[in-house]
Amino acid sequence: MTTTSGEFAAAGVPGSARRRGKVLEHAIFQAALDELVGSGYATLSMEAVAARAQTGKAAIYRRWGSKEALVLEALRELLPEAGPAPDTGDLRADLLELVMRMRAAMLSLPGRAGRVIMSELDHERGLPFAGLMREKVIEPGASRLLELLGRGVARGEVRPEAVNHMVVDVAPAMMLYRFKMLGPPTEQDAADLVDQILLPLVRR
Repeated sequence: MTTTSGEFAAAGVPGSARRRGKVLEHAIFQAALDELVGSGYATLSMEAVAARAQTGKAAIYRRWGSKEALVLEALRELLPEAGPAPDTGDLRADLLELVMRMRAAMLSLPGRAGRVIMSELDHERGLPFAGLMREKVIEPGASRLLELLGRGVARGEVRPEAVNHMVVDVAPAMMLYRFKMLGPPTEQDAADLVDQILLPLVRR
């Protein structure tokens, strides 16, 4: 039985076993975000994603009707999970671990893709993406930090009045600012944020 080149393309790599389900989906998500980071949202096309994922266009169009729908689902699936709040018993260690997680999320492929989108799209077109980032990144991060600071209050390390959303916003705001103005934050930047800003801000 002869296999067509189109069937090989849908399989991924010529001669390889056909990818299906979650395996193919993950490859498409990865390709979509790679393409987005490499070329920008405006020039992102389903054809380019299909070529990068080594699959047929039909495999993409069957699942997603637009590039917006594809990118939203790719981000939803690939953004790192927040995980539980650090609980080492030491305020500085907990803050540093949480800030390092923020840094890792920003440097991840989904984190970079999210910044590309938010820098290119106007407010209205960016709303679905902003909502997703709030749901998957901002709100979980804020919840973990509030939990961490609450434990610090119980240990007598943190001022009760410092446990509020304005204080919680400081860390991600500073990280995003430095990323935009100075480039990717280093591990030392994360440590300086904890030692020079967060600890003086919240300690008794």
